Amino acid sequence: MLLHIIARGRIGRGPEAELVDRYLGRIGWPTRVTELGDRGGKAPAGDGRLRRVLLDEKGEALPSLALAERLGGWRDDGVREARFELGAADGFDDAERAGADLLLSFGRATWPHLLARAMLAEQLFRATSILAGHPYHREG
Repeated sequence: MLLHIIARGRIGRGPEAELVDRYLGRIGWPTRVTELGDRGGKAPAGDGRLRRVLLDEKGEALPSLALAERLGGWRDDGVREARFELGAADGFDDAERAGADLLLSFGRATWPHLLARAMLAEQLFRATSILAGHPYHREG
């Protein structure tokens, strides 16, 4: 299953971009990053067998194990792509939220896009590591 990050804004080069690249490079699943302009631009079309995850402050703050279980379930059900979308500065509107398969939050704090993207890449690495039985993740 493809793990696809679709983000508004450009990350450029810097420590945050290096973190994203480091974690995505460790994932044993196919990954892709698509950057859209701050306004306009559309995500590439999918084949219908995808799941849309919006990073949203109103979403669920899933523990890493729960995120891994969700990804594993989608993979096992034949989902071809999980899209993780980071919106513009004002986030997503109600219609976009309603069209998502999951609203995911990294807590109640507001995070800069650059850090949110790095945190997402790390959580995707962690989730795939859990599913692979790799010792990276440790529970309590």
